[in-house]
Amino acid sequence: MSVGLRTENLKKVFHTPPPAAAGARPVGILATRSRVGPKEKPKDDVVALDGISLEVKPGEIFGLLGPNGAGKSTTVGVLTTRVTPTSGEAFVGEHSVARERTAVKRLIGVVPQRPNLDFGLTAREILTFHGAYFGMGAGERTAIAQSLLDRFKLGDRAEQLLFGFSGGMLQRLSIARAMVHDPQVLFLDEPSAGLDPQTRLLLWEIVREYNARGKTILMTTHNMEEADGLCDRVAIIDHGRLIALGTPEELKRSVPGGYLVRLQFDRAAPDFLDVLRALPGVTEVRPGAGASVDLYADRGGALIPILVNRAQDNGVDILDVHISAPSLENLFLHHTGRSLRE
Repeated sequence: MSVGLRTENLKKVFHTPPPAAAGARPVGILATRSRVGPKEKPKDDVVALDGISLEVKPGEIFGLLGPNGAGKSTTVGVLTTRVTPTSGEAFVGEHSVARERTAVKRLIGVVPQRPNLDFGLTAREILTFHGAYFGMGAGERTAIAQSLLDRFKLGDRAEQLLFGFSGGMLQRLSIARAMVHDPQVLFLDEPSAGLDPQTRLLLWEIVREYNARGKTILMTTHNMEEADGLCDRVAIIDHGRLIALGTPEELKRSVPGGYLVRLQFDRAAPDFLDVLRALPGVTEVRPGAGASVDLYADRGGALIPILVNRAQDNGVDILDVHISAPSLENLFLHHTGRSLRE
């Protein structure tokens, strides 16, 4: 039976900067200076999650999208028992993550953002030892390890230590390890980061196969193609808050106009913005930094000749034009003015 996930008003405040942010104020998450007495050392309160409520349906592939520091990995950390929330609750199936940690751990497999494999073991030993942790018999875990090594194209390196493994091979082994005990829910934190195109396609194929067996998959990603092609639904978060939720198609259709035309002019021309707003099919015009303008419209390339003519009529030179088709990236830009990759 497939298992779903749920979070209810999840909040997480780090009272000192998390390790990745040591030495600098974190980017992309809320940080406030705590009030302290005259003899106390000041500290930062970092709001990583600010009331996230989500429901992942049993058997679906669900994507968490957002820039670095948005709260994606913290959300995964809470659901996988590694991070204790400041308030709110999280559930895997009917099990409370806070109160039933052992039951939750048996249901989940986790692939962290950075591989945490033991370089003192061979690839085969990593898989068989993981099976032993979950009480699998020697024959069962040996057979499963061989099957996974073959599926992830690591069979020829099964008896080798990991020192000579590429980043892609380490990532494949991390995913194979998470699958050894056949978890009902698989968490993938930035699974394709740094992978070559061939390895990325293999990963997508394996994720689809695993999901076809009724497994629930939650993945975080910056890759718009990955989210669009793999996920049944996606949630876009920023500053620890949910800003959009739905299927990729629903979210792309929700962008006013759909197409984003980014223009760079030779000079700032505030009066010209009203001319752009009056163009047919243009739904929104936003001035950007310097002499740039973001224009949302119901068409892309067909609008360019009209833009050029209007610019010439108004004595404005267009230095650069970039057209983006309706996408999840455009949705995020529309809501925040920033890229998902920032």
